[in-house]
Amino acid sequence: MSADWFDQMPKTHRWLVGVSGGADSMALLNLLVDQGFRELVVCHLNHRLRGAAADDDADFVANAADRLGLSVEMGTADVPSLMQKSGISLETAAREARQDFFANCASRWQCPRVILAHHAEDQAETVLWNLLRGSHGCRGMQRERTMGDLTYFRPLLGVRRAELRDYLRSKGLPWREDASNAEPIAVRNRLRNEAMPLLAEISGRDLVQALGSAAESDAGLREIAAFALHQAEVRDPQGRLHLPKMRTLPVALQKAALVAFLADAGVGDISRRTISCCIELLSPEGPTAVDLANGKRLRRRAGRLLVESQHGQELD
Repeated sequence: MSADWFDQMPKTHRWLVGVSGGADSMALLNLLVDQGFRELVVCHLNHRLRGAAADDDADFVANAADRLGLSVEMGTADVPSLMQKSGISLETAAREARQDFFANCASRWQCPRVILAHHAEDQAETVLWNLLRGSHGCRGMQRERTMGDLTYFRPLLGVRRAELRDYLRSKGLPWREDASNAEPIAVRNRLRNEAMPLLAEISGRDLVQALGSAAESDAGLREIAAFALHQAEVRDPQGRLHLPKMRTLPVALQKAALVAFLADAGVGDISRRTISCCIELLSPEGPTAVDLANGKRLRRRAGRLLVESQHGQELD
């Protein structure tokens, strides 16, 4: 495993670490300790999805943090209720609950940095899912991404799942297994357990490596697109999209601008259909608003595109 990230980051700073109790996050936590990070806050969220097993996960993480002499922040979220109330998918509801939890932890601990344990297989699944959705191309997760006041770090994106388990075994360290990962209910589970093994067999290639390389190439193209959009100054001082300038761009850059704009506004589930509907707002003869996920709406007003609540209040 590459130690570059661990060597470059300030070890005396406080860091929040997302720990589920599974092998990946337990490996990350212990790697951080091995590398000399001491000001760690172990953050665990119980999603209320797995009954007593989820409670056991929370106890396991709390005990692990105690053994390592680390601070711990435990939270709970009623993800099923959030899903029903908002009409969003289980995965989206869980993601939003985690983001809210980390934001609260960051505020309590005055720490804007969160380290997560996503690895190479997670990256490959993300790329494949984005390809199927049609809105993000070969986009993968970023090693470092700022969302609002928080910056998320993923130092293990180049590390394989097996390497992390080998590391834990070599240290004699335990972890929790989430039986729901094997259930063919969530889309990501089916990609991981059914689609990816089949595609690897058909292609005869290392699919994780291939999709990871595609994500790296895509990231380079997005950097070029971001530079072009910056040069075009498509956002006004308030952060809204400037319609006259947007209309001068090629369609590919228009779509890139919209995806980035919606992502910055915290809109989840940005599908190809969503972007197609949003593109219609660029035309003066098109609709004036498009309903989005998360109870938000994209509206055309006074030569600008802005995100508002579905009650008509503009969102920062």
